[in-house]
Amino acid sequence: MSDSSPLPPVRLHPEAELARDALSTPLLSRAARLARWAGPETRIDAGGGLVEEQLPAAAQVLGLSGDDAAAYASEAWRVAVDTGLVEVVDEEAGTVAAGEDLALLTGGAPHDVLGVWLAALETVLADASVPDLDDLVGAVNPEEGVGEIDLSSLDWDPEAEAEFLDGVLGNLYLLTAGEDGPGQAPVPLPALAASVIVPSDMGEPTNDVLEQVSDAMMRLDDQFRLLEPVGLVVYQPVDEALMADTDEEPASTVDDTDVSRYGMVRLTPLGLYGLRARLLEAGFEAPAVGDLVDKGADALLDGTATFPPTAAQAETEQWLARRESLAAARELLAAARGLDAGAPLRRLRCQQALSLVGDEAEPALREVLDDPELGGLARVWLAERGAFDVPAPSEELVFWLTVDTLAAQLAAEGNSDELRGLVEGLAQQHSGFFAAAWRVDHPATPDVLEAMGRLHPDKKIAKEARKAAFKARSQQGG
Repeated sequence: MSDSSPLPPVRLHPEAELARDALSTPLLSRAARLARWAGPETRIDAGGGLVEEQLPAAAQVLGLSGDDAAAYASEAWRVAVDTGLVEVVDEEAGTVAAGEDLALLTGGAPHDVLGVWLAALETVLADASVPDLDDLVGAVNPEEGVGEIDLSSLDWDPEAEAEFLDGVLGNLYLLTAGEDGPGQAPVPLPALAASVIVPSDMGEPTNDVLEQVSDAMMRLDDQFRLLEPVGLVVYQPVDEALMADTDEEPASTVDDTDVSRYGMVRLTPLGLYGLRARLLEAGFEAPAVGDLVDKGADALLDGTATFPPTAAQAETEQWLARRESLAAARELLAAARGLDAGAPLRRLRCQQALSLVGDEAEPALREVLDDPELGGLARVWLAERGAFDVPAPSEELVFWLTVDTLAAQLAAEGNSDELRGLVEGLAQQHSGFFAAAWRVDHPATPDVLEAMGRLHPDKKIAKEARKAAFKARSQQGG
């Protein structure tokens, strides 16, 4: 992902609901319980972790048992320290006490709770980027009888590993946020791994690339198991039987009925909130539906210009819900004026927004009937509502509105099938369209005619469009 391109807008759950979700996550709730348990007798080592002798008591406080109980208790303690739920009183003596942030979990605002959860998420993400410690032990010191970490012989780049995980989570965010993605449906682990390994321009993946995808899946399987307890994802792990069966077909060749055995993952609503917060922190433009409700119509029209249709409508509906229809219509129309490159798309978004207001907005539309930029869309709005006494548009206005609409569609969708159909229909219905269109006094006329020449399948008509574009550009002195 590039931080210069806006990401798809997401629909976030209310912060109060997300805060409740955060408090109920296994990891944060365990960290909070240990923070309340911590006292003068609690001892930590030089790294801030609980001393080994106290892990059984911590596990008991958490109601944990079994071989992994101490590890889970240690992880929860580390989160408690990293998030400020526990404070180190005396580093030399190794004593601790409950931290000031512990009170935020019960008495703070939802945003405060989410701030603590985000800190916990960062701790877990850092842990998830580190390989299993057993893999780090490269040699045993025969004199001391302890394992030593041999980083020089280990094929592990901490920065690259963190970037890999960030890339995977970024793609999962895109799949969740985008209107063409699965939304809240789980994503197969093979597809997610392939999204960061297989080049977009590669046809059939090579055996080497397939092996890389398989290795990435195994890494992600471990990482998502770590990320589920903090509430980032819901994860169905890879079937253990597959990892034990060396004769199993490669993950990329399985059919849809078997793909769930290779792991399935989806972002939770809390996870979507968390990843968006991280993306914003990293400098990405990551909009959320509702960001523009308190801003002016100019911000609404510009902000939703690149939104997919459903998200644009949802944002506009929330904006309109806070305003009186007639005043909102007047504000929208004023913001839609202009001859800059973004103006046609602003007017298209304005037209879409006005389709959501009631008949009480009619006076605002009648006020702009003589406006050269807004008169066309005003007539369309009034005609759709069966209004009386709507003056017929001049031919000049019809052509201007046509060019403006095509320019907006071109900006919104590029060379889409819908635009191609619109171009074909215009050329078919109006035999003299290009002879008149090049004279239209609209800044986008040359670009629109060039696009029509590019899109029309009939070579003769396409040539007419290109000639008209040349004339229009000459007329505008470009």
